Amino acid sequence: MTMDFRARQDRLRAIEGVDAVALVPGANMRYFTGLNLHLSERPIIALFTPDGEFSIIIPELEVPQLQARPDLEARAFTWTDTDGYMGAFKEALAALGLKGGTLGVDGFTMRVSEWLALQSLDDTLRVKAVEHDLVGIRARKMPDEIELMRQAIHLSEKALENLMAWVQPGLTERQIASRLSEELGKMGSQGNAFGPLVQTGPNSALPHGGISERALKADDLLLIDYGGMVEGYPADITRTFCLGEPAPEAQKIFDVVLAANEAATAAAGPGVPMRAVDKAARDVIEAAGYGQYFIHRTGHGLGLDIHEPVPQIAAGVDDRLEPGMAFTIEPGVYVPGLGGVRIEDNVVVTDEGVDVLTSFPRTLKL
Repeated sequence: MTMDFRARQDRLRAIEGVDAVALVPGANMRYFTGLNLHLSERPIIALFTPDGEFSIIIPELEVPQLQARPDLEARAFTWTDTDGYMGAFKEALAALGLKGGTLGVDGFTMRVSEWLALQSLDDTLRVKAVEHDLVGIRARKMPDEIELMRQAIHLSEKALENLMAWVQPGLTERQIASRLSEELGKMGSQGNAFGPLVQTGPNSALPHGGISERALKADDLLLIDYGGMVEGYPADITRTFCLGEPAPEAQKIFDVVLAANEAATAAAGPGVPMRAVDKAARDVIEAAGYGQYFIHRTGHGLGLDIHEPVPQIAAGVDDRLEPGMAFTIEPGVYVPGLGGVRIEDNVVVTDEGVDVLTSFPRTLKL
């Protein structure tokens, strides 16, 4: 899918109070350039200056990736393992006129090592944290991003459908998780968005518990939290099942969580405070007497990062939802000794409300 990286970079260059914005490998670099480089002991820094130029400090062995992207019209400051990177750092500072200037950096990802290297070459260089500006740009998803998320969700749901046709009591959590990864691959997923969480019986009461060798029993709760990826964009879906006859309280908890999920979805829309969506879910769970067992936020931002900081669907967040914001709605109830239920959907804010991107049935028994 063709993306307009020039338009994205123009928004980046509009950040005020800096002479350049510096990005290291990660989701931000991929968002603004499409380069899927990796953070390692070999420093790479992309530099965007207000004059419209895109420059990059890059090790020689990564140059072929840059050459494959002539559309970026990148100015490269290359370095080798033999010579080290300090020469490229020095050349870039001088050529871009950054000495004594202000560099905008993403404080979430820029490492101290890169900053100290730059400062050792120019102790008058100033830094300004611009991570919140970057988050604000990325929070409103473009149509091409939403389409990639739709594709990731579609293949993920097909993989789960195939998995549940195979799952039976006696299989371990690890076996189920391994098969789910296989099914995602068969459907064309470009890897897992994150390591699948498969939790059975009382283990499902641990929201982020690890995968164990525990075998699924006939009447257990089975919680599966997973997602595939397309061009870096993920799905993040949770469903809870029972392959036998659920305990009466397990069925009650499921019904409460489903009602909370539906209430939060109905509450979401443009201009709505993020805390109001969380409250809609939380009110349902508290009214049913399970408030103390809902121990996390209702949702998080979704995009190139599986957990994006905006929007945050949580208590106390007064920021308002805007069209294009994509996030999860995932209320849960976790009762120690019994088990837990979480139902997670992916939504995007529209001009009128929200578009629910996920469609896998939300039923306890298939």
